[in-house]
Amino acid sequence: MTDVSGASGRMDGEAHVFPLRVYYEDTDAAGVVYYANYLKFAERARTEWMRLLGVAHGELQRRTGAVWAVRRCAIDYLRPARLDDAIEVRTRLRAVGGASAEIEQVVRRGETELARLDIRLAFITPAGRPVRLPGALRAKMQSFVQPQSRP
Repeated sequence: MTDVSGASGRMDGEAHVFPLRVYYEDTDAAGVVYYANYLKFAERARTEWMRLLGVAHGELQRRTGAVWAVRRCAIDYLRPARLDDAIEVRTRLRAVGGASAEIEQVVRRGETELARLDIRLAFITPAGRPVRLPGALRAKMQSFVQPQSRP
């Protein structure tokens, strides 16, 4: 497998940090990041965090036939991100279940929190039914759990 750790962000203590730049396509007419784009930023960060852990989505799907799906997402929008801002998404794993994971993500500009997301993922079959995580994957993920943390 090719080393893509730079493109995949980095680990900073117990948090995964994924840097982004706000582009024109991310903003509305006023130059403010459109609210739905925070979901895209968070998805990219989760995908790259998994890749950094050695669990690329495509490979996982080929091996298990199952995929991650967002089951629940709650977002608090705290401050706007704007055109050309350098931002980062900090991701922490809060819990791993038999077929699920709870993840906390914070979008920041420097030390300023812009948005906070609480995500619950389900590991599902192509038919949409929950399926248990492979033991090795669950164990690997469990080693990153930070239950009471804040990114």
